Amino acid sequence: MALYMIIETFREGDATPVYRRFHEKGRMAPEGLRYVSSWVTQDFRYCYQVMECDDPDLLRQWIAHWEDIVEFEVIPVMTSAEASAKMSPS
Repeated sequence: MALYMIIETFREGDATPVYRRFHEKGRMAPEGLRYVSSWVTQDFRYCYQVMECDDPDLLRQWIAHWEDIVEFEVIPVMTSAEASAKMSPS
């Protein structure tokens, strides 16, 4: 499974439509896309979210439900343990 850091910027700096939709419809993630965790800035302008999946197309499907009210940046990431293992001398 691949991990992705999702940086969400709430359009117009307004989180209200995002939370309203979330409460009405849930995360709307397709089968196979797993939510790991998220953090929201104290001013409610940004959300940093970690998602996991095998198929990046699942991310595109999920983003399509939200892109009218959220701008997305998707960054493939790995855990610190994985990075350390890749960087350790052989």
